[in-house]
Amino acid sequence: MEYLIGIDIGTSGTKTVIFNRLGETIASHTVEYELFQPEIGWAEQRPEDWWNAVCKTIKASIEKAKISPEDIKGIGLSGQMHGLVLLDRNNNVIRPALLWCDLRTAKECDEIMDGVGRSRILDITGNPVLPAFTAPKIQWVKNHERENFNKINKVLLPKDYIKFMLTGEYCSEYSDASGTSMLDIKKREWSLEILDFLGLRINQLPSLKESCEVMGYVNKRSSELTGLKEGTPVVGGAGDQAAGAIGNGIVKKGMISATVGTSGVVFAYTDKVTIDREGRVQTFCHAIPNTWHVMGVTNGAGLSFRWLRDNLCDIEKSVSLKMGRDPYEFMTAEAEKVPAGCMGLIYLPYIMGERTPHLNTKAKGVLFGLSAIHTKNHIIRAFMEGVSYSLKDCLSVINSMGIDAANIRLSGGGARSELWKQILSDIFASRVSTVNSKEGPALGVAILAAVGTGIYKSIQEACDACIKEVSVKMPIMENVNIYKDFYGVYKNLYVSLKEQYDITDAIIRKYGK
Repeated sequence: MEYLIGIDIGTSGTKTVIFNRLGETIASHTVEYELFQPEIGWAEQRPEDWWNAVCKTIKASIEKAKISPEDIKGIGLSGQMHGLVLLDRNNNVIRPALLWCDLRTAKECDEIMDGVGRSRILDITGNPVLPAFTAPKIQWVKNHERENFNKINKVLLPKDYIKFMLTGEYCSEYSDASGTSMLDIKKREWSLEILDFLGLRINQLPSLKESCEVMGYVNKRSSELTGLKEGTPVVGGAGDQAAGAIGNGIVKKGMISATVGTSGVVFAYTDKVTIDREGRVQTFCHAIPNTWHVMGVTNGAGLSFRWLRDNLCDIEKSVSLKMGRDPYEFMTAEAEKVPAGCMGLIYLPYIMGERTPHLNTKAKGVLFGLSAIHTKNHIIRAFMEGVSYSLKDCLSVINSMGIDAANIRLSGGGARSELWKQILSDIFASRVSTVNSKEGPALGVAILAAVGTGIYKSIQEACDACIKEVSVKMPIMENVNIYKDFYGVYKNLYVSLKEQYDITDAIIRKYGK
């Protein structure tokens, strides 16, 4: 038998999945780890925690699958995008990684945009420099931790750090590199112009290949730590969003995916570079050679639901622990008791600032319209609807760029909820579907590994063999009308609150609390 491994190094945890050649899940294992927030708006993790989780999940998955490591033909890696991993000359991690949801770099974004030129940045990278991206994190380290900056030997992204640990190779690929603000997305090469501004040499960055190319082989040390066979091929893989799109079959025009993961993402395939010069959505290289994608992001999607779970849903957590079930099942069951629109309760999911369409690190989460009639059930549903309104914002911008949404596929944790799928269908006013695999990014990079090791001739061929549409939701017109009206309120709330966000941020900074 031929098996493939997909590893997804996420913000909440790492998941390793073993698939057969048809993309069917054989075994999986997940290990969670901490996210540190030393100050408001900061977000860091220890890369060593990712590596320990990868070792544990690979070993556990092989044991669960009861297969020989010799039958594993290839490994693909997916991971949270934009995170900054810095290695010294001894390959030691210099400092904790700054993550995609870290918002400390607004000043550094302006420095890079002004230093290189705002129009020039858009021409090279396809996007303005955003706090989520990697380049401003490098600039921040240069500005605030000069000693650490001077130690830099290699700059890696999260999944590429794991690739280095597995193989000893410093390699990346174009989809993840697109999110650094250092890649020329048309030429598909590092921009020397931007690197020069940052004070980096090109040899401090990893080499670049396509996502389905083999970049290295499992070395002896990682073989001993993971149980993998030494010499197993490791392909380039992809950033989590491009990987999830492959795992959802988003490989041709007219196909769009909407993902409710830690962040929320609306992702559209395109065969040409299409740029929103207002910077409301991002244009990156796709994991398919010589293609691109346009992506809108809401920072606080599943992150909002996790916050709600951890802070207001102790009863659901306790019951789920006793019954061996997911607490989100109980939360969505409670939300289902509430009518569409939550009787005027609206949630703005800006708990980590916002990216699409507002580009505002100062934005904060809001629960608007709360009255004595509302219960916790209303709050839970309002969180689901608020995240969905934010994804509607993303979809609206993409549609305005001339990219049609003929087929919307849902993925991520939210796609496992029948209620959340219906809410998305109603708010999008569109048919939505899900596919046979719920593994998203892990399946996507396993497919890339299947192509890279010759099991399939192309990514499209592999997707046709592995991915099938299995469920469809159609919009309920009564709900569509309700959501259309409340969506107008949702959009106006941000406009009304923008000045107050600035004032509040200034007060917080004034008092340091």
